[in-house]
Amino acid sequence: MKLSYEDAAPSALIGASNHFEVAIATSVMLFGLSSGAAIATVVGVLIEVPVMLMLVGIAKKTAGWFKR
Repeated sequence: MKLSYEDAAPSALIGASNHFEVAIATSVMLFGLSSGAAIATVVGVLIEVPVMLMLVGIAKKTAGWFKR
């Protein structure tokens, strides 16, 4: 797409993330606090944070691939 690094890296991180707060609130509201769905959405958040940090590292290492 010929984007600059300053545009491509944040766009990729925003595109890769999701609205986990809404997912947690919705699952708790629909299925209750003790449901498996509520637990699964919380575990999803615990997995998402390290993945997003890994993506930041990848974005920093590939900065040279983009025009300045």
